[in-house]
Amino acid sequence: MASREALVRQAIRFDGPERIPIWFVNCDQTEGDVIVYHLSLDKEGEANRGTNEWGYRLEKLDDGTMGHPVKPSLADWESADAMEPPPLRESDRMAPAPAYFELCEDRYRLASLDLSGFTVYTLVRGFENSMTDFLIEPERSARLLDMIFDWECDMMSLVARHGFHGIHFADDWGTQSGLMISPALWRKLFKPRYQKQFAWARRLGLDTWFHCCGNLTELAEDFHEIGVDVLNIAQPNVVDVPAVSARLKGKQCFLIPMSYQTVSISGTPEEIYAEAQRLYGLLGTARGGFIGYVEEYSCMGMSAENYRACAESFRRLRPKVPVS
Repeated sequence: MASREALVRQAIRFDGPERIPIWFVNCDQTEGDVIVYHLSLDKEGEANRGTNEWGYRLEKLDDGTMGHPVKPSLADWESADAMEPPPLRESDRMAPAPAYFELCEDRYRLASLDLSGFTVYTLVRGFENSMTDFLIEPERSARLLDMIFDWECDMMSLVARHGFHGIHFADDWGTQSGLMISPALWRKLFKPRYQKQFAWARRLGLDTWFHCCGNLTELAEDFHEIGVDVLNIAQPNVVDVPAVSARLKGKQCFLIPMSYQTVSISGTPEEIYAEAQRLYGLLGTARGGFIGYVEEYSCMGMSAENYRACAESFRRLRPKVPVS
């Protein structure tokens, strides 16, 4: 039997995994094949406790969610010229790593930037400012974008030195119905920057995992083209999955949850399993290309029974070996 890390790699590379790998995202991580390591620190060098190292702050709520931004760290451009990227703080950032590696055993080791790229930009500048910066302040916004993206490349180098298998980006581009900016502007400003990052990850020997909430139908092929190894369609209920399937099935590895807005919340266990079969049929193949994503979402009304059903639905899936 292959190690759990090898199983994940086989799914990514279409190399015939014996079962569907699963990532338990926010609890019960040792039940799955992937364990995540969180890289972000606050300004004091501690993990996720106060003002983020980029200067923004997420106000924690009582509902168990990540919170919401309360004030951008660069609301105007007055101090932009003096702004510098956060220090790498390698010793602080890697302090929990020994215990993490012991926990991982033979599992796939995934280091996460937690929030990255465009999302970090919107938190630094504020969302409304960000939506106009790219047109009104193209030179200033380009400098800030490059600072963020280049810092993330430095983080990837750090991650590779410490023996991780992959790097996880979390950068939302979609609303419920479409993209936040036009596809043309995205391809002009962001596609080349992502391509540079993914090429650097490849040189370092890291797989790239890209999370995106919302409707990313129009960008799925772009992400595949520039080298994303694992594309997380975080909201399959708002994405045109059949259209993505027609273009990318058998070429792109997908990381897929049960919808947090529909079936995993209000469905029965039988409906959850039927949805897992549907998504696997659309996006998975006998050779791989499909990883299950299980997240505990009681804050959205997910019952303990449905949480267990999400996990079991992926465990019950089996790659169908084609008849020769």
